[in-house]
Amino acid sequence: MRTMQHEIVGVKRDAYVPDLESIISGKLQRFLRDRPGSLVIIHIVVIEHLTREARKGSSRAIAGLKELSELNNLADKGIIEINFSSEGYRYNLDLTPDLVNLYSRQLARGTGAVFVASDQYEFLAAKSLGLRAVNLSGEKSEEPVALKFFDKETMSIHLKEGVPPIAKKGHPGDWRFVELTDTPLERVEIEEYARQLIEAAAADPNSFIEIDREGSTIVQYKDYRTVITRPPLSEGWEITIVRPLVKLSLYDYNLHPKLIERFNAKAEGVLIAGAPGMGKTTFAQALAEYYMSQGKIVKTIESPRDMRLSPRITQYSKSYATVGELHDILLLSRPDYTVFDELRNDEDFKLYVDLRLAGIGMIGVTHATTPIDAVQRFLKRVELGMIPSIIDTVIFIDRGMVGKVYELRMTVKLPSGLREADLSRPVVEVRDYLTGELEYEIYTFGEQTMVVPVRRRRDTSGIEAKITAYISKLMPEADIEFRGSRVFLRIPRTSQKGLPKKIKRIRKMVEKHGYDLNVSLI
Repeated sequence: MRTMQHEIVGVKRDAYVPDLESIISGKLQRFLRDRPGSLVIIHIVVIEHLTREARKGSSRAIAGLKELSELNNLADKGIIEINFSSEGYRYNLDLTPDLVNLYSRQLARGTGAVFVASDQYEFLAAKSLGLRAVNLSGEKSEEPVALKFFDKETMSIHLKEGVPPIAKKGHPGDWRFVELTDTPLERVEIEEYARQLIEAAAADPNSFIEIDREGSTIVQYKDYRTVITRPPLSEGWEITIVRPLVKLSLYDYNLHPKLIERFNAKAEGVLIAGAPGMGKTTFAQALAEYYMSQGKIVKTIESPRDMRLSPRITQYSKSYATVGELHDILLLSRPDYTVFDELRNDEDFKLYVDLRLAGIGMIGVTHATTPIDAVQRFLKRVELGMIPSIIDTVIFIDRGMVGKVYELRMTVKLPSGLREADLSRPVVEVRDYLTGELEYEIYTFGEQTMVVPVRRRRDTSGIEAKITAYISKLMPEADIEFRGSRVFLRIPRTSQKGLPKKIKRIRKMVEKHGYDLNVSLI
């Protein structure tokens, strides 16, 4: 039999009145199992509250009702005695947890029983009323049985009623599904797994029930992110539990020194993109730790809070605060960098933009199948001219590694797909940061925003080298650039001698080989 130490004030008899959370978290049941013969008195308002919330689809309430059922089973076996009381109860449409606990404290006061508090605040409230009380805030929960499916290779497990349990094993970009047993899971098993996960998260001070809605619950239990769905949202009960396999530092990615230099000097509007499960959050986590090691103040916005970070980095939950609250907190606390994991809806993008324009370094994480897709998610939300001020660096994660790095710049030029000089306009250039090669141009044409790939044609016949040599011979000081079938010639304004004739000869030679010439003075 387990032995536990609890802070008890003036306990002289073994009769107990629990608060709401001690029932839901399973702390009360474990406490009573070590005290056979105890009498537990439960106010009926507890059952009323849990029943109402369970009808709304609350997993916590369902777990609470199951815990009450377990307590009754203990009573049937003669291990404890359980009584219910309606003392002082009047029907109330708004039964909040605080009101439920108020009824329970009044019941403990009227009966002389010990009040069982789930946390320090309920314990202090009971003491302030002169009640005898026990504080279970230090109570450790048992490990949820569902976690038995994990081994060192398992990335996630997928439990669904009517289907055998499945594990996703491997690492980002190289994984496989493995059926763990041949026996399909029954609903009662899934419900029990869900109850244990919810109770464990409620009992653990470092775990959270991030979201509890009708039909779904999101739980962060230690390093395990759990999504629970049930009817009517899904056709049956389903639990998905995801666990990060590794924690990497930025140096583990073997990044190009040029990219490290950019992180140190210029990158303040970073967008980390990639397909689901490719390691975006792992990289964002490594970047956050890197900035912290450089003496920067770093904070995060997450939902759920599943990043494993140093205690020096404050992690805010989007589920427990409005966008306005987060905006005010971050503007007033002025961190050097904020990691936003992840950008999903218009409110998220708006908050990212507002904070970045306020001067806070931002690192956003978003789903995208290609690097340019991540940039396009901003195009309908902000004006084109603001894009480089908001996003200066795009990092695409593929199979757990950095697959592509883009740099965004604003310039005024003639877009590659146009020929008339008077069509010059502001253009956002998207360049490969490591090679400097232009890959996309973003500009407005009429009322439409265009994202145009700039494809460099391979010089398989040596024509470009021939043209370059010819121009360099006539104008050694000129700058030459090939873009597709066009040659851009930039000539210093000091080189005016014989310029018209030279340009005429160059144009003739360029057009002879199927290219167009664009000339500008610099």
